[in-house]
Amino acid sequence: MKISPEILNLVPYKPGKPISETQREYGLSKVYKLASNENPLGPSPKAMEAVKKALEHQNLYPDPSHYELLQTMSNEWGFPKQQLAIGNGSDELIDLLTRIFCEPKQGVLTSVAAFNAYEVSAGANRAALHKVPLTEGYCFDLEAIADYFMAHHQEKDIRLIFISNPNNPTGTYASKEQVESFLARLGNRDDVMIVFDEAYNEFVRAEDYASAQNYINKYNNLIVLRTFSKIYGLAGFRVGAMIAPPTVVEVYNRVRKPFNVNDLAQVAANAALQDKEFLQRSQQICWKGLDYFYKKLEELGLPYIHSQGNFVMFDTLRDAVKVNEALLRRGIIMRPVLNYGFKTHMRLSVGLEHENEAAIAALKEVLKEIPVLAGTPIPTV
Repeated sequence: MKISPEILNLVPYKPGKPISETQREYGLSKVYKLASNENPLGPSPKAMEAVKKALEHQNLYPDPSHYELLQTMSNEWGFPKQQLAIGNGSDELIDLLTRIFCEPKQGVLTSVAAFNAYEVSAGANRAALHKVPLTEGYCFDLEAIADYFMAHHQEKDIRLIFISNPNNPTGTYASKEQVESFLARLGNRDDVMIVFDEAYNEFVRAEDYASAQNYINKYNNLIVLRTFSKIYGLAGFRVGAMIAPPTVVEVYNRVRKPFNVNDLAQVAANAALQDKEFLQRSQQICWKGLDYFYKKLEELGLPYIHSQGNFVMFDTLRDAVKVNEALLRRGIIMRPVLNYGFKTHMRLSVGLEHENEAAIAALKEVLKEIPVLAGTPIPTV
């Protein structure tokens, strides 16, 4: 049976190497995973307590309306429940939004080095993907994205725009001024939906950052995505959130499966969202870890990008494949970002203090045994 080229051309997602696999492959007893931007503190204690209490009810189907979690989201975020929805991770939200708004061959517009899920969802739904280059500072170029849309939206039938803010894997962000200018140009159009993916929103320290949720009620074609995987430490539960116009939420709820988010995930997210102390602890450990990485990378002479996420992308100035292999042999899992076009860069997630120190110590050893690539250029993307 013939399979469409959009499906055949998809590149399978390659997750961060699991600890157990690394232990088996390299015969190691101790491995530190700093590759997947997970919360090193684990889940919120309040979330875990709530999950334990809910275990005895797992013979029942989960609430298909997500009532309790949506009510808490409404209270915490200040939006009516009619503007809120949850999915099985942000991945499901991204995939279903692409399915809702794009017919086959219609366009999805984003940036080079954007979150891989946009490209996968576009291909899986037979939509055409269009990418605009990053700026020299590795940032999303919102002006260029708007220019591209205005020049090509009819010809290429672009229906959906994805903006990661902050972006993974670069950690860069678009400022309030840039976001406002972008929305002023493309907001309130009836031929395109704009999706701001703010998975790392809670880690931002930049004073000139503004969440797109501030403009939800001003622009009727604006959607904002959030996740419980990062700051709330619930990556294994798979819960993503959406703030959107009521019409978008209503259509989304038609398309999603009725039991798309399981009961324990709903319970965990509901409790975590109310655990302000845990959120603050998670922020502090992230910011302290980033500052430590910046200091050590400077000492090692390695260029890096100031990050608004819970990770830092840095240039090894060497073949990242060889660097990664040498780190794995030492029990350190980082993330090469070759799939984003960076041949010498790695992404390093913030861990606990001893994990961060172990990662830097291993990196220091590896740099001594792998030579710098002659004439290594800073990638132009």
